[in-house]
Amino acid sequence: MMTSEVVRLVIPDHTQLPESDGTFVKNFQEHPQSILLTDSIQPRLQQIHPDGQYCIGQDCGIYWRLTEPLERGAEAPDWFYVPNVPPTLNGQLRRSYVLWQELIAPLIVLEFVSGDGQAERDNTPLTGKFWIYEQVIRPAYYGIYEVTKASVELYQLVAGCYEMMLPNERGHYAIPLLGVELGIWQGYYLNATLPWLRWWDEQGNLLLTGDERAEQERQRAEQAEQENARLRERLRALGVDPDSV
Repeated sequence: MMTSEVVRLVIPDHTQLPESDGTFVKNFQEHPQSILLTDSIQPRLQQIHPDGQYCIGQDCGIYWRLTEPLERGAEAPDWFYVPNVPPTLNGQLRRSYVLWQELIAPLIVLEFVSGDGQAERDNTPLTGKFWIYEQVIRPAYYGIYEVTKASVELYQLVAGCYEMMLPNERGHYAIPLLGVELGIWQGYYLNATLPWLRWWDEQGNLLLTGDERAEQERQRAEQAEQENARLRERLRALGVDPDSV
């Protein structure tokens, strides 16, 4: 009597896929730039997701197909945001974002150019970054940031294809689903003055980092203290004891 064996196909998840392709960060600005984007947009994301259901990836893989070796089936954007997914899986931080497991595409993917930008604009089927993002991973927005040119290009997925967006009157790109704008800010951050990629709100107000918010509050408190001191001096000049008022 013949017996049959059932072959079970085991599809790997984030705990079984490589979390690195073995390459190193291409320049010293990449990590500070990612931190700046994440730190400044966190309060906005917490408003959008009071349940905490979102995740941000910084230079980590998005797996979109099974290949050999496994890491060739992933793209590793410098920064991306995915709405409406849990921040952890089974109590563990993600080692990577596995598209066939999660099913929800990122809303926005950002690449920071280290070379001439050809890799980020490569439309070669199955291998080019632009093609993979447009045809497979399909984030609603794809941004290419070039610090040496102090510029950013933002593409929006329209009818299955990326269309280059036009900046508004402030030179920013509006992302209505987040209620923010993306653009270039020339300024000092983490010991470097550079044209940084940053967020603004829909009224054109810069979204501040935690340190910037703390400094803003410190300055406000200092101004209030100075104003209070001036008021006390005016009262004394009028012969009024400010402590008795």
